[in-house]
Amino acid sequence: MNKMDKNKLRSQEWFGKLDKMGFVHRSWLRNQGYPDDYFTGRPIIGICNTWSELTPCNGHLRDFAEIVKRGVLEAGGVPFEFPVMSLGETIMRPTTMLFRNLVSMDTEESIRANPLDGIVLLTGCDKTTPSTVMGACSVDLPTIVVPGGPMLNGHFRGETIGSGTFNWKIKDRQENENFSDEDLLEAEECSSRSSGHCNTMGTASTMSTMCEALGLTLSGASAIPAVDSRKKKMAQLSGRRIVEMVKENLKLSDILTRKAFENAIVVNAAVGGSTNLILHLLAIAGRIGIDLQLEDFDEIGSHIPLLVNLMPSGEYLMEDFYYAGGLPVVINELKNHLHSDTISVNGKSIVENCVNVRCNNRNVITTIKEPLKESAGIAVLRGNICQKGAVIKPSAATKELMQHKGRAVVFENMEDYHKRIDDPDLDIDASSVIVLKGVGPKGYPGMPEVGNVDLPTKLLKQGVKDMVRISDGRMSGTAYGTVVLHVSPESAIGGTLAFIQNGDIIELDVPARKLTLEVSEDELQKRKDKWKQPEPLTNRGYVKLYLDHVQQADEGADFDVLKGGSGSAVPRDLH
Repeated sequence: MNKMDKNKLRSQEWFGKLDKMGFVHRSWLRNQGYPDDYFTGRPIIGICNTWSELTPCNGHLRDFAEIVKRGVLEAGGVPFEFPVMSLGETIMRPTTMLFRNLVSMDTEESIRANPLDGIVLLTGCDKTTPSTVMGACSVDLPTIVVPGGPMLNGHFRGETIGSGTFNWKIKDRQENENFSDEDLLEAEECSSRSSGHCNTMGTASTMSTMCEALGLTLSGASAIPAVDSRKKKMAQLSGRRIVEMVKENLKLSDILTRKAFENAIVVNAAVGGSTNLILHLLAIAGRIGIDLQLEDFDEIGSHIPLLVNLMPSGEYLMEDFYYAGGLPVVINELKNHLHSDTISVNGKSIVENCVNVRCNNRNVITTIKEPLKESAGIAVLRGNICQKGAVIKPSAATKELMQHKGRAVVFENMEDYHKRIDDPDLDIDASSVIVLKGVGPKGYPGMPEVGNVDLPTKLLKQGVKDMVRISDGRMSGTAYGTVVLHVSPESAIGGTLAFIQNGDIIELDVPARKLTLEVSEDELQKRKDKWKQPEPLTNRGYVKLYLDHVQQADEGADFDVLKGGSGSAVPRDLH
């Protein structure tokens, strides 16, 4: 890293010339009343805000932008806030994953096209974090992430409930516990009682944890609840720090090394993080130029013990995690499994940042000598169903189903599932394997979080709580169950999943990392010869662009044309 020369600030290419173009770039900003020194060599900091009233998890980020600006000004920088498309996981149809790559493009081009020296990413809901990080990586300026933080714990009639995880229990309660419409409405208010994102170790919490483990946030930032005053302090300090990062020329490529990605995989296993981490970390690695493969998640993370007792793998919620000491305690426990020669946004390694920490509740964060589970990382499966891989989260699965052989009950798409799953005459029992097709990147399109489909009503009434489920889609990080996800190649492009029929025998063997369809190659070829690829769902607009360029799950479902970066240089001016 080289110290900043203010005459070489990127923003000075816009503001540093006393000619026609310097006049143009400065004068229109003057209508906001900015003084001369905003244009004469102070670092210009872009605050990328994913705030939206349609993104509940990010609804407080408008206020946080002002707090970050305070810190930027205190450190001698000049803040400029700009919006990008926001992604509300619980609101947008058909799935926010369809738009992750679009937001990454919005972020990348907004950063590159403007006179910015450093970037603050304000994130929260699931895809707002990876999309903005992906976009920023393709420009590679000094960048810091300010995660919006989780909601406070939900409380419903004496029960602690997690926003997200409680969703997956509703059908069972309605069928078996006389859960009424009035109960449902009351639980809605109780489960989401403050600003912030899901308070389980779902995808949003996993993404903020990922950023801290990668070194992209200040130490301890990820777990602080959104409404805790200490979150505001962290935002202000982040505003100060980004100015210093510009002066130090500490860029994303300095932080996001191969070792940093390995640290993130280890930490994700220890906290019981979401399988969605795989897709997003692969995509981020592809943008910054790091060779990361699907197998790395198994080889590096699967032997790591589970240390954090949070829903959906455990009992507690993110508020409890923060009070117990948060991610710094976990990192300190993992210090012998982590690379200590990486660098984070404050110039120190994540291990160095977490030396003098204390755990306040060992029921929430265990020691590495006495973990909740001996190994808890994500398992990568191979077999004739998934030649390019599939994944399962053992910590959220049923132990008795980790080795299972059963008869396939096939649903060709989500409409077929909704139409037939609760048919009393459906030929299905607890030993069956639910197979859902057509929910991959191209098939849905967008790879929605439907892999953990609800079980049939008639089986729920029999007390069945879990079944093996297989799909080319994703699963919410708040969800649980013995669910095989991200099957690649997907069914919509002719992966073996497309040729599975009702009654076929499927064997799942997680310890052996195998997922096998017991059908001969000859029979599969006959089925393939008769198969017709589904017609594209559209021939125009962004979805057409998505269908033409999206890669498969084992490559992070990024666009092929977006891998790598174009840097920050923009040689041509607007006149």
